[in-house]
Amino acid sequence: MGEKKNSAAATGRKATKGFVQGRIFSLEFFKRNWVYVVFVVAMALAYIGNKFACQRSIQELLTLKTDLANAQSDLVSSSAKYNSMIRESEMVKLMNEKHLGLVPPQDPPYKLKSK
Repeated sequence: MGEKKNSAAATGRKATKGFVQGRIFSLEFFKRNWVYVVFVVAMALAYIGNKFACQRSIQELLTLKTDLANAQSDLVSSSAKYNSMIRESEMVKLMNEKHLGLVPPQDPPYKLKSK
């Protein structure tokens, strides 16, 4: 029983000493575990690529949101300008400025009824 404890402790000390001295990243380590090393590197590259793609998508989304807000404000201003132009008083003013010889109707519009 005592021998097992000593051998386990010696193995632990050996592993710790090898890690501290940098022997864990020796050529032998890479020969034994090349598949795992390649997998970890591939996963790291995939993670970096995915993060970059997500950041690009988020930036595009923010740009589109800004463009949408600008378009909505342009729509409101255009609508207000149009509504001010179609008022009867504006129409009379335009008719007088252009000297078209038109006069606004005195009777209000009425609906046609079908029989």
